[in-house]
Amino acid sequence: MFKPRAEPEAASSSLQPDTQLCPPRSTIHHTPSLCRCSPRTGAAMEISFAGKRALVTGAGKGIGRATALALARCGAKVTAVTRTQADLNSLLQECASITPVCVDLADWGATEVALQDVGPIDLLVNNAACANLQPFLEVTPEQFDQSFSVNVKAVLHVSQIAARGMKARGSGGSIVNVSSQASQCALRDHAVYCATKGALDMLTKVMALELGPHQIRVNSVNPTVVMTEMGRLGWSDPEKAKVMTSRIPLGRFAEVEDVVNSILFLLSDKSNMTNGVTLPVDGGFLAC
Repeated sequence: MFKPRAEPEAASSSLQPDTQLCPPRSTIHHTPSLCRCSPRTGAAMEISFAGKRALVTGAGKGIGRATALALARCGAKVTAVTRTQADLNSLLQECASITPVCVDLADWGATEVALQDVGPIDLLVNNAACANLQPFLEVTPEQFDQSFSVNVKAVLHVSQIAARGMKARGSGGSIVNVSSQASQCALRDHAVYCATKGALDMLTKVMALELGPHQIRVNSVNPTVVMTEMGRLGWSDPEKAKVMTSRIPLGRFAEVEDVVNSILFLLSDKSNMTNGVTLPVDGGFLAC
């Protein structure tokens, strides 16, 4: 876990009260704790994104929302992208410093327009995704195209926009794609979803290869089932959950906090030499 590094007063004096600073952690709901002492040294690993500009897609709910709030709490200037205005409105109630962008990332032209004035980006989290599950023999062209448009094509597009700016400025950067254990393990009724996440993993590696010389690192996190609100509903049946957790050595699903902290690590300077990695956040599922 990470602890936001305390910044000197001079660093925060330019921020306008009530509009730029997020509320204390105790007043934010569904956001992860970022501080835990090391079991060996007793010291907390500190992380700061002060002065960094971050963009998070799929920021309206779940992992994306928690990541946006955590980045803001760690000092980043955050732009949150989602297609649902109501989610953006509630997000701004929790952290007024976040810049909202409402757009459907499956629409290439609309995305280009929506992001053209966002400004320089140092950190990018591609979290937006859709999961339309159906048996292999029932997959339709429409379901296939929608899933690949959001889960792969939109990641490529948003990453191009951010990486071009990083390259032009010569400042480097870090990109984290939110993938899944489904990229590496076949799951029933997940033919298209597994295919999109497999494609995303390979896209991550090629991006790391081509952008690395510009000091732009690209990695992915590959979670198991995550206990977002949707995850809790989808896996509320104990018998259904047991089938999956029995295959996880740690015997439990991931919490949102587990994934967010892995994302923050990969975005941060703590992982300066980590590039092209697909990091399982799965309790050992893929190790078996």
